[in-house]
Amino acid sequence: MREHATGGRPKGMSREELLALPVAVDLDTGNRALGLGRSKGYELAKRGAYPCKVLRLGNAYRVVTADLLDLLGLAA
Repeated sequence: MREHATGGRPKGMSREELLALPVAVDLDTGNRALGLGRSKGYELAKRGAYPCKVLRLGNAYRVVTADLLDLLGLAA
């Protein structure tokens, strides 16, 4: 995990980290990959406006990794 130069907070994900993701990831991981804050990511998911496909499984959101990679230009 990369660290932000001003603090130790993670900033985004490396290409290698993105390509190693499972078929679907939790919303926090999707947010991190897209550089979205937690609140903004959940707001977009609730409104159905998240920039890639999100599945709602009970109370949890899952981001489809293939759509995430395609959005980021890393589709295999």
